[in-house]
Amino acid sequence: MFKADSTRKRGEAAEALALAHLERHGLRLVSRNYRWGQGRGSAGGEIDLILRERDGTLVFVEVRARRSGAYGGAAASIGAAKQRRLRRAAEHFLLRWPVLPPCRFDVVAIDGEQVSWLRGAFAMD
Repeated sequence: MFKADSTRKRGEAAEALALAHLERHGLRLVSRNYRWGQGRGSAGGEIDLILRERDGTLVFVEVRARRSGAYGGAAASIGAAKQRRLRRAAEHFLLRWPVLPPCRFDVVAIDGEQVSWLRGAFAMD
């Protein structure tokens, strides 16, 4: 249980750091840890942060943290399967919007003390 608790705390800290970074750049929080379809045999998906740009663009953000940039770093750990789960979760989230806003997927990669914001990291398709 200790390892899961410490992993969860590191994840929460990384998300808080990413959120503060994005808010400093003018984005505003819409939702945090949006989950869809998990359980009952579904792979589901979770979106760490959903924010809005000043121009109205809805930004779905995956936060990844690694202790260092070794082995490709945090950003390289987001593979095709994870991207598919994020897309499905985003599609589900957007069902509540009567008019779809412009959207994009960003990644905030934290490697040690280095924070990188990758805008438009992958496409909605």
